[in-house]
Amino acid sequence: MADTKVRQAEWIRPTPIVEEPRLKIYNSLTREKTEFIPIRGRQVKWYNCGPTVYEASHMGHARNYVTQDILRRILSDYFGYDVFFVMNITDIDDKIIIRSRQNYLLEQLKAKSTSLTTSLIAEVREAWQQYRSGKLATVPNPAETAWPDIFQQFTARDPWALQALQQDEKVSMHMAALQSAYAGLEQADKVIKRNDTTPSNATELIEAARDVLSLYLDKLHGSSVTDPAIPRAHAAHWEDQFLKDMDRLRVMPPDALTRVTDYVQEIAIFVQRVVKRGWAYEAGSSVWFDTAAFDHAKTQRPDDWEHVYAKLEPWSKNNKKLLEEGEGSLTSTSGKRSASDFALWKASKPGEPSWPSPWGPGRPGWHIECSVMASEVLGEQMDLHSGGIDLAFPHHDNEMAQSEAYHDCRQWVNYFLHTGHLHIEGLKMSKSLKNFITIDDALRVNTARQLRLTFLLQPWNGKMDYKEALVQEARSVETAINNFFTLIKALIAESNVALTAGDRGHGYHEEEKELVAQLQTAQHEFRVALCDSFNTQAAMATIQDIISKTNIYYSKKKSAANISVMRVVALWGTKMLRMFGLGEGNQAGPGGGIGWGEAATGEVDNVDRDSLLMPYLRVLSTFRDDVRKTAIGHGTPKDFLTLCDKLRDEDLVPLGVALDDQEGDRALVKLVNPEILMRARDEKAAAAAEKKRAKAAQQEAQRQQRIAKLERGRLAPNEMFKPPHVPEGTYGSWDEEGLPLTEGEGQELSKNKVKTNKKRWDEQKKMHEEWKKWQEEEGGRA
Repeated sequence: MADTKVRQAEWIRPTPIVEEPRLKIYNSLTREKTEFIPIRGRQVKWYNCGPTVYEASHMGHARNYVTQDILRRILSDYFGYDVFFVMNITDIDDKIIIRSRQNYLLEQLKAKSTSLTTSLIAEVREAWQQYRSGKLATVPNPAETAWPDIFQQFTARDPWALQALQQDEKVSMHMAALQSAYAGLEQADKVIKRNDTTPSNATELIEAARDVLSLYLDKLHGSSVTDPAIPRAHAAHWEDQFLKDMDRLRVMPPDALTRVTDYVQEIAIFVQRVVKRGWAYEAGSSVWFDTAAFDHAKTQRPDDWEHVYAKLEPWSKNNKKLLEEGEGSLTSTSGKRSASDFALWKASKPGEPSWPSPWGPGRPGWHIECSVMASEVLGEQMDLHSGGIDLAFPHHDNEMAQSEAYHDCRQWVNYFLHTGHLHIEGLKMSKSLKNFITIDDALRVNTARQLRLTFLLQPWNGKMDYKEALVQEARSVETAINNFFTLIKALIAESNVALTAGDRGHGYHEEEKELVAQLQTAQHEFRVALCDSFNTQAAMATIQDIISKTNIYYSKKKSAANISVMRVVALWGTKMLRMFGLGEGNQAGPGGGIGWGEAATGEVDNVDRDSLLMPYLRVLSTFRDDVRKTAIGHGTPKDFLTLCDKLRDEDLVPLGVALDDQEGDRALVKLVNPEILMRARDEKAAAAAEKKRAKAAQQEAQRQQRIAKLERGRLAPNEMFKPPHVPEGTYGSWDEEGLPLTEGEGQELSKNKVKTNKKRWDEQKKMHEEWKKWQEEEGGRA
């Protein structure tokens, strides 16, 4: 019997025309781009190395943390991963201890120096000598009175100075410290001879010699600074400044912020376990990680694999300089078995904060802190770990070694992301090179968006040369995008009041279809770029390209343009740019969520309507008054147009309103930053003034040329061949018109000479007539 049941038609599984790209990340553990595979579905555990808070944050910090923020936003806001982001604050470290002690001792010296004394001057002079001998052993050491010449020679880069700089780039910094202290000593010697020993003179000397005194006082009295509150207060201050800087840079706060001093007990327990496993040893109340015992050691689990030390940079294992830098200047190496062994726990010396431990009073090593805090929050394995490339060895390699020793796991981190070095105008950023830029310095001349754009336009893991040309490129990109958003918002606002439905048809012709296709291509290329290890350069180029194509579309279509299609482009661009962290505040307004947004400056509910509206109402009222006066006075059409131009070019500009004349009888209204409009107006006025000045100068030059030519006609033609206009004795006789008849000796002039003189006489007569006419026109002024 036939099956008579009605069935649906066969469904055909779609075959993709374009395959969706998969995210690959440049992984420092493989030195290549590898597919990103989180451990638990779409959940991502991420640990980022935070700052050591001992001084102001600089552009190197900005590059690192803004870049990590961009990558974090891409993973969570674009790819849709559930990212849990942890960052630490290193609030106890050799640099913090030294800097806090030095600052404390300097303040103590200021407090007790209630007057300028010979003993204070002698102490500063001794500090100066010790600094010079300790920091500038290769620099000539003449008598003290000859040092001004040494400073001058160094500034002029004498051969010895160039040689010293080649040996040590910090020579400039040391010379600057010595010169400042020297100038302070000279001034102190002068004022004390006048018996001017006021406290301010003592303070000025100490400040001038701050750098040389810091080392001197710490060497003498550093061990006496035992109050643990001193380094903690110092770190707390700079941590607060760092977090404020990150907020100003629009960097999202971490999901978990950890501090070393909050995890000291957990660190001691962690170290105990590594010692128990046999991969660390105690020596002199310090605990060292045994790299030789760990490297190639078999796991203690029932598996068959070996541990590996220095997975990131195995070639740096024996780099003495990097190893020493990784341990810190206060670390004692007593009892250390190998140069590559590193401290897990440091025995504290006098003048250093300490905590109780099984090995005696001490403090954590640098590398151990991240291992413990990351393990405490994220567990025994994480997806992502990030930081600056300068931390790869030994810090990150040591982190992995001690963590894999503690957990006895094969791979503690699956993907390591390292941001590249930042140089300034081709040179390493350094105080000694006088190119040290703090975040505060950078934000004085650039906005947070401009800095973020600068980083977006560079490979995140490559070396970046921060220079004016690069920032200018970012500003140009910002301006182009901003102009696009301004145009679209103005067009949307205009379209809301201009035409009703059906006035222009469906609006989807070949140009609109092409623009939609271009948008879809851009969206795919954007994803391809970000899947290619977060290639933000290519992604930004894609946004710029679709904006350019939309502008071209509008320039062709003008009033016939389909605003809804352009709005879709702008909305997508807005979404992607805000995903990168380039937006701020809300996006309310006629643009319907288009553009960067505006930073909040106060509570919306507390808006002062009078202050907000009155400037616009005054402009409207003044314009109305002027129109009425002109009409009452029977003004011409030109008079009314002049008022309209004044409204557009002068009155509305400070309010941030731009009126663009367009086809038809309706102007396009744009809301623009008033500073941009006023700058454009002033530049236009300056250009007009310059054009007027050049024209006036040209006219004056032409007038002077005419005057010079007319002045040549001042001489009457009947006098031109007579002395003093010709040498005495040139001619002997003349006719009634002043033309020569004979030579000086009485001979008759030749026919050629008579002809030549007559031609010159005629020319002078013509010029003389023009001169007399000019004199009459000028009122007879000679």
